[in-house]
Amino acid sequence: MEASGNMPTKIDDFVGHWRINRRIEDALGANGQFVGRASISPDTNTACNYRETGTLRLGETSFDAERRYRWIETAPALLSIFFDDGRFFHSFSLSPKVEATHDCPPDWYEVRYDFTDWPVWSARWRVTGPRKDYIMKSRYMPE
Repeated sequence: MEASGNMPTKIDDFVGHWRINRRIEDALGANGQFVGRASISPDTNTACNYRETGTLRLGETSFDAERRYRWIETAPALLSIFFDDGRFFHSFSLSPKVEATHDCPPDWYEVRYDFTDWPVWSARWRVTGPRKDYIMKSRYMPE
C-alpha cells in the first residue's frame, strides 16, 4: 500500500489487506452493516484479484458475505473493475475524488470514490431501480 504523494497512482498501491466498514441505508427499510476485510493480490503487472469477506447484518439477521472482482489497470492511473465472471462493472481514474456509473437495467449504480485521506479511502454507492433504493458507504483502512 504505497503511493506517491497523497493518493494512489497505480494499481500496485492497493495491493494488501484492508479493513472494511460499510453502512447500507435503504429507503425501503432494509438497513444494514458489513464488517470485514478486502484482500487485493497481484495477478499480473497490471491486474489484481479483489476478494472481500466479512459479516453482513441486515436488521436482526447476520450472515457471512463474500464478493470477488478483478481489477485491471487499463491505462496509466485508470482502473477497470470486472465481476468475477468476467463481465465489465465500471472504470475510474485515480484522482482525489472520482465518480463512475454502472447501468444494469432496470437498476442504476453511481459510485463516488474518495482518496483524499489515503491510505484510508472510501466508496459511496447510490443504487436506484424499481425494487432498489439505497446508499452504501464503505470505508477502507489498511491492516
